[in-house]
Amino acid sequence: MKLEPLVGLVLALVLIPAFGAAEERQFSFRYHTEVGPIPPGAGPVHIFIPIPVENGKQSVASLEIEASIPGAIETEPVYGNRFWHGQLAESDGEPITVTLTSEVVRRPVSGGSASAPSPLDEAETARFLGPNRRVVVADEMLDPILREIRAKVAGGGRAETARAIYDWVVDNVTYKRVGTGWGNGDTFWACSERYGNCTDFHALFISLARTEGIPAKFEMGFPVPDDRPEGAVDGYHCWVEFHLTESGWTPIDASEASKHPERREALYASQPADRIHFSTGRDLRLGPDHRGEPLNYFIYPHVEVNGAPWAGALERDFRFQERPGAPGTVRAVEEQHPVTEGETSG
Repeated sequence: MKLEPLVGLVLALVLIPAFGAAEERQFSFRYHTEVGPIPPGAGPVHIFIPIPVENGKQSVASLEIEASIPGAIETEPVYGNRFWHGQLAESDGEPITVTLTSEVVRRPVSGGSASAPSPLDEAETARFLGPNRRVVVADEMLDPILREIRAKVAGGGRAETARAIYDWVVDNVTYKRVGTGWGNGDTFWACSERYGNCTDFHALFISLARTEGIPAKFEMGFPVPDDRPEGAVDGYHCWVEFHLTESGWTPIDASEASKHPERREALYASQPADRIHFSTGRDLRLGPDHRGEPLNYFIYPHVEVNGAPWAGALERDFRFQERPGAPGTVRAVEEQHPVTEGETSG
């Protein structure tokens, strides 16, 4: 199958601040997927793949996309998530391959250093205080937990409340992946079963924080191991940031604190450079060609055929390689990396 070139992607220069080697990490991250084969004539086919975020914590120094079908980079309108959108009018019966390779500089976060301390606007406040489909707010199910938290805070402010919520979740939810039902980021599940993965821990934190008037947002990406310089990444990881007017957005990672009690303090209001952020938010819609239900969260490829989610073969592979770089330099972000006929994206 002929591979299409990436169409004219010219991005701005990125200034990478002069952080020390012990404070930031630079790595290459390869996100590869193969879809299908989808039966010949079926269509239209739409494939959506997230792209790493750029913000004060993370710079994308370069980006290359090789794909066997045409596509373009688009932006989801609510949270500003960027993604690659590939499409075919109808399948030719061949597997579809997409490989996204990014060079990322990730910086640690301490306290509210992720953003300037400032109030949220009206739309942001509504977004990060309101419910999601699986993340309830002000539900009676939360009342017993909140009574414990309020008694512990005893008249303290929102900063003390946020810390008490973190401690309650870490102390009372267990990280384990047993049976079915976990992994949907469902507050009801976390409250009733008291176990799950990162999505369940952080759904519960967000529900409790928002109920107490503390804006909170869900962030998702991939963990980057710090015990080896390269290799496979098995799957996603997620975390939360909550907002205080006096300190801005502040990170927590309750599931990792549960798994690693010795890191409990380090994972509250700070975040090591051990992850890549790919998307923010829940209940996501990826533009007019996304016709299925909103995405619970967005990290793996989303594929639709004739308006319905693709339930057939879909392979994915994620790999990283540490690339220590010279800090304090200006790096040109990718211009154009064409793929010529006969090359493969593997």
